[in-house]
Amino acid sequence: MSDFTKPLGYRLITGPDDAEFCARVSALLDQGYRLHGSPALTFDGERVIAAQALVLPHPPVDGAR
Repeated sequence: MSDFTKPLGYRLITGPDDAEFCARVSALLDQGYRLHGSPALTFDGERVIAAQALVLPHPPVDGAR
């Protein structure tokens, strides 16, 4: 699972389309991320897999830049 503690300007969250996936996206929305585009869905033969891009409108500036 990804580390949600480091803010990035862009995140692509993927996984089975279930409550855990929705909770992961919701947690990022609570941190200030915004949805970027529509979700993508595919079927792997057993379950629906979802992907959702999110962006942070004003990502923190790294001191090294």
